[in-house]
Amino acid sequence: MGLEMSFIVVAVLVIALLASTFRILREYERGVVFQLGRFWKVKGPGLILIIPGIQQMVRVDLRTLVLDVPTQDVISRDNVSVKVNAVVYYRVLDAEKAIIQVEDYHSATSQLAQTTLRAVLGKHDLDDMLAEREQLNNDIQQVLDAQTDAWGIKVANVEIKHVDLDESMIRAIARQAEAERERRAKVIHAEGELQASEKLMQAAEMLGRQQGAMQLRYMQTLSNIAGDKNSTIVFPLPMELLQGLSNLTKKNE
Repeated sequence: MGLEMSFIVVAVLVIALLASTFRILREYERGVVFQLGRFWKVKGPGLILIIPGIQQMVRVDLRTLVLDVPTQDVISRDNVSVKVNAVVYYRVLDAEKAIIQVEDYHSATSQLAQTTLRAVLGKHDLDDMLAEREQLNNDIQQVLDAQTDAWGIKVANVEIKHVDLDESMIRAIARQAEAERERRAKVIHAEGELQASEKLMQAAEMLGRQQGAMQLRYMQTLSNIAGDKNSTIVFPLPMELLQGLSNLTKKNE
C-alpha cells in the first residue's frame, strides 16, 4: 500500500513537472527566458520548453496598447491655465529591452506621457493648442518615441482629446472673436468704399469725355427718382450755369 502511494505521488510530481515544462505562446506573445537569473533568449510563438527550477519565463504582449493619459493642468506660454488629457498608442518592439531595461514599461510609459504632455504644451500659446492640435500631437509623439526607444517601446500615435478652459477664459475668447469679426467688417467696408471711389472716378472720366453724356445721366437719374406717389422734384442745373452766376457775383462786388 505504501509503495502504491509513493508511486502515485511520484507520478503526480512527474506530471506536474512535465506540465510546467511545456508552455504555449500565442502569435502576439513572446517569452523572455532567464536561465539561472541571466538572460538567455526570447522565445515564441508556439510551443516552447522551459526547464523547471533553472529557467524562468516572462510573457510580453506585442499588441498595440492604448494608454489614457489623465487630465493634466498645463500653463501655456501666454500664462493661461488649461486642463488637457490625451490618449497614447504604443507597442513593444523589443521584448528583451522592455523587461530588462525598465521595471514596469506600462507605468513608465504612462508617467513619461504625463510629463511630456505638460512640457510640450507649456511651450505653446493657447491659440496653438486650439488650432494646431495635429502639430502638437506629432511633437508629443516624437518626444515620447525618442525617450521610450531605449525600453524597446514604439509610440505610434498621440491624440489630444480635450482642452478645457475656465468660464472666464471662454468669455474672453468670445469677446476676442467678436472684436475680430467687427474689425474684419470695418476693413471690408473700407475696402468697398475705396473700390467704389475708384469706380466713380472712372465713371466721371468717361462721362466727361462727351458733352451730352452728363445730361443723359441726369435724365436717367430723374427717371429713377420719379415714381408713383413721389412728390420729390429735382431740377438739375448745369455746372457751367453755376460757374457763370459765381463769376457774375464777383464782378458786381
